[in-house]
Amino acid sequence: MGKTLNRFVRTCLAAAAFAGLAAGAAQAAGELHVYNWGEYINLEVLDKFSKEFDVKVTLDTYASNEEMLAKIQAGATGYDIVFPSVHMNDIMLHLDLLEKTNVNQMKGFENIDKSFLRTKNDPNGEYCLPYAWGNVGIYYNKTMVPELKSWKDFFEYAAKNPGKVTLLDDMREVLGIGLIMNGKSVNSHNPDDIKLAEEFILKQKPNIGAFTYEVLPLVAAGDVAAAHYFVGANLYVLKDPDKLAYVIPEEGATMYQENICLLKTAPNKANALKFMEFFMRPEISVTNTVQQTNGSVNTGAIALLPEELRNNPNMNPSSDVRAKLQIFEDLGPDLKMYDRAWTRIKTN
Repeated sequence: MGKTLNRFVRTCLAAAAFAGLAAGAAQAAGELHVYNWGEYINLEVLDKFSKEFDVKVTLDTYASNEEMLAKIQAGATGYDIVFPSVHMNDIMLHLDLLEKTNVNQMKGFENIDKSFLRTKNDPNGEYCLPYAWGNVGIYYNKTMVPELKSWKDFFEYAAKNPGKVTLLDDMREVLGIGLIMNGKSVNSHNPDDIKLAEEFILKQKPNIGAFTYEVLPLVAAGDVAAAHYFVGANLYVLKDPDKLAYVIPEEGATMYQENICLLKTAPNKANALKFMEFFMRPEISVTNTVQQTNGSVNTGAIALLPEELRNNPNMNPSSDVRAKLQIFEDLGPDLKMYDRAWTRIKTN
């Protein structure tokens, strides 16, 4: 990011800290409090919205769906909009944490690819706006490992070079690899499948350098050869393609989709609705997609993408590759099986 964006990051974070997004905190008119994945929104978008509508925008970030949900459930009532993945969107609807927006009736909704209305509890888009999608694969340094095509290659390299690969610090994503490698669904409810996934990851664990999200500079510097990471790593690959690469593994991988949702406790609902409509403008949506190097759900924005992004097989994979991508679903009470398996993986 440039100096202007970095300055805006500091301004947003400082404002959020000053505002104190605690339960019951009074909020002034003309504000919007955004709670999103870290570095997952182009701050130019927030800046443009702030200037056009004369709204003070503050940003706070989280590292996982679970972290976000825990904070909301603990009483953090100052936030207006959140960006849950599809399965977390369903969970939050079930918990009655989200406000109905009728976003499907707003100007701009005609730009949204309706195949991304994936949530079981909101099939028509009455609550949340599909925001962005992508896949989770392998980001690697070609000076250390010339080519990786699969999870098999990834773990074989790890066995020969212990400590030089990392996995995400994410229960569903990591167990998802174990399930994929055993030919199972990443949404399996079968205890035997979860056990197979757990055993697979535990077998690899001695060769794993860390479970972490903080890998982008490490791979670029060669401190880590390969990392389990999001498609957004292509932002770095495009800048240094001779050195860096990203691959969707041949065995398959997970995909994600984030939606923009309005919290029931939002103090600035009118501004949140304005933001949803604002974000559906193709020229605004494309601004975010170009920076994030992920997939767009906005058909108008896709047409505006630079050719190198629009035709990139990692960001917009073929139908054959997409068929191998699995998206997480709400597991209900069976999530406890995953929790227990993850605890054993992290503590053994």
